[in-house]
Amino acid sequence: MMKIRTAKRLLGYSFGAITVASGAAQAEGDLFIYNWTDYTAPELIEKFEAETGISVSIDTYDSNETLLAKLQAGGTGYDIVVPGQGFVPILVEENLLLPINGPELLGYENITEQFKDPEWDPGNAYTIPWQWGTTSFTVNTDVFEGDLNSYDVLFQPPEELQGKVGMFRSAEEAIFQAQIALGVPQCSEDPAEMTKVLDLMKAQKPYVLTYSSTGILERLVSGDVLISQNWNGYSMRSRMENPSLEYAYPPEGVPAWVDSLAVPKGSENYENAITFLEFVLRPENIALQSNFAGYANGVTGSEGYMAEDLIGQPELSAPADVPLIFGKTCSPEAVDLRNLVWTTLLE
Repeated sequence: MMKIRTAKRLLGYSFGAITVASGAAQAEGDLFIYNWTDYTAPELIEKFEAETGISVSIDTYDSNETLLAKLQAGGTGYDIVVPGQGFVPILVEENLLLPINGPELLGYENITEQFKDPEWDPGNAYTIPWQWGTTSFTVNTDVFEGDLNSYDVLFQPPEELQGKVGMFRSAEEAIFQAQIALGVPQCSEDPAEMTKVLDLMKAQKPYVLTYSSTGILERLVSGDVLISQNWNGYSMRSRMENPSLEYAYPPEGVPAWVDSLAVPKGSENYENAITFLEFVLRPENIALQSNFAGYANGVTGSEGYMAEDLIGQPELSAPADVPLIFGKTCSPEAVDLRNLVWTTLLE
């Protein structure tokens, strides 16, 4: 039955997609996932393998830029990737994703209305939601006792935090918060505005211990860093190990994001990828992922399967007066300017 549905889904698209379906039949039993570091629940994969007999392998990356570069290089061999919403239109425009025709998936009706027909993927032609949340920064309150809900604490750290600052190694994510702090539009094409961003980050640089998007939890818990850019779920997991860690909500707002599941061009196991997409659209399954990662998901009914200790956590519920600013897909000019700021900063 799965092969019949998949064949119908593919017939409306390119001959290349039909070739993928043919290849999938020859590669029965495998699924290769390329996902963010420490972002795939082992329990979810174990259950999927037990139910389907499909063997799953996982490689990881640390930024949307890394994912994009890998797919642009071609020949990845991956069947599932997990881009952020701002990068989905880029991947589609560059013909790096295969259509999944979301409304035909079993369980599509379970997707919350917020994530059906999203701006970044009209009609869910290429993606379904995986996890969503916010990005801010986490502070060790044993060391810093002031008001942490200010971008000044991150970009102009007080003496007790200097030299112990952690920043993402991602132009998109690191710079976005600096833009919010300064009131600069995310997709600014104005060199003067982006010079202000560069100046702010260059002034911060002497106090930064590391630019890295991996190992954040470990560095915070150990005290190697005392303040770090962070995602809300990761911050919650950090706090579970070190109660002095607190997630900040500056009044200017915090970035919000949605990570989605997609099938990259070149997938040799398209049918198995579709099976995985339908598997995670079942509420009891995606709840395993949320329980592990500490993020919300886009599937109705999953709340009843989620761990009780997730309910009401401050990292998962931003204050009502703090704006959630969803990342956009910027113009090539804005991206080039952002990348110039980033390369200049890291020189």
